[in-house]
Amino acid sequence: MTSNHSQRRAALRTLLRADGCDALLVTDLLNVRYLTGFTGSAGALLVSATDEERTVFCTDGRYRSQSAQQVPDLRRDIDPPCAQHLGRLAATTGVGTLGFESHVLTVDLHAEVAAAAEGVQLVRAPGLVEQLRLVKDEGELELLRAACRAGDRALAELLADGGVRVGRTEVEVARDLEQRMRDAGADGPSFETIVAAGASSAVPHHRPTANVLAPGDFVKIDFGALVGGYHSDMTRTMVLGEPAAWQREIYDLVHTAQAAGCEAVRVGAEAAAVDAAARSIIVDAGYGEYFSHGLGHGVGLEIHEAPGIGPRSTGMLPAGAAVTVEPGVYLQGRGGVRIEDTLVVTGAMPELLTMTTKELLVV
Repeated sequence: MTSNHSQRRAALRTLLRADGCDALLVTDLLNVRYLTGFTGSAGALLVSATDEERTVFCTDGRYRSQSAQQVPDLRRDIDPPCAQHLGRLAATTGVGTLGFESHVLTVDLHAEVAAAAEGVQLVRAPGLVEQLRLVKDEGELELLRAACRAGDRALAELLADGGVRVGRTEVEVARDLEQRMRDAGADGPSFETIVAAGASSAVPHHRPTANVLAPGDFVKIDFGALVGGYHSDMTRTMVLGEPAAWQREIYDLVHTAQAAGCEAVRVGAEAAAVDAAARSIIVDAGYGEYFSHGLGHGVGLEIHEAPGIGPRSTGMLPAGAAVTVEPGVYLQGRGGVRIEDTLVVTGAMPELLTMTTKELLVV
């Protein structure tokens, strides 16, 4: 994927010139990975606004061999501390204005870089790389599809083997599902798997406990697989035994709202309008106060990234963005439902990546 990394850096240079920066100091490791392919735990990048030859990657001695394999197309300096080294390099190579990732650079490190880059004007340049990361290229989409396939397969096998059943604990179900994701080809889970049974299903981000699954419980499972650094995200809610009337009512409501939200995901749609498409159905049914979070978020190298989809979100959805749609209704002390898919914004209708049925599963 070296060519993709080179193309991404070229796109970043266009943004830098538009912002009036001679170079950008990239210190966020996920952004370094996005621009170079480097997966180590220490590194930084100086991206020239003019040409590739002046772009320099830096890491420490632990990653000499790894960086040679992963970043073969850039000058590599093995000279920690990297941010300060690249700041000094900027000062000696004619950089007048150096952008820095002010949303991740600490105050102390900013001071050290400023001292090293004597005579260079440091300017805040937050979110430039994230702006590029918003739209996924085909390589990224393939990794997202693979992550979603691993999640779908793991859940299918868990259910087929009776892994969600009366008498198991939330923790046991979560650990079982996470291992099955690894067996399905994932590098690991995207995040700590949520398994929430009974009244705990009404807690949006409940952490699994020794709580034992009981007859009549809603069981909400929110999970994802990690493949090649890219995250999937899916939530399914099921019931242990014949559902009560109130359980069918709120499940059907969330199901309808989720379908409306997915249908609203299209190129150029206002993010707030996508949220409203799902939220209005829940509000009109009298459950608005029980839907307490935004409708969705972007996914990629992070499990939560741009764009946000909520009632106060701004901007439009671009082609190639990967997003979730996840409405919920949470009745404190009783139980809750969330249904979530990962989708890609493509044309008039999105590409659905999470394929597990959304009909109410009775287990």
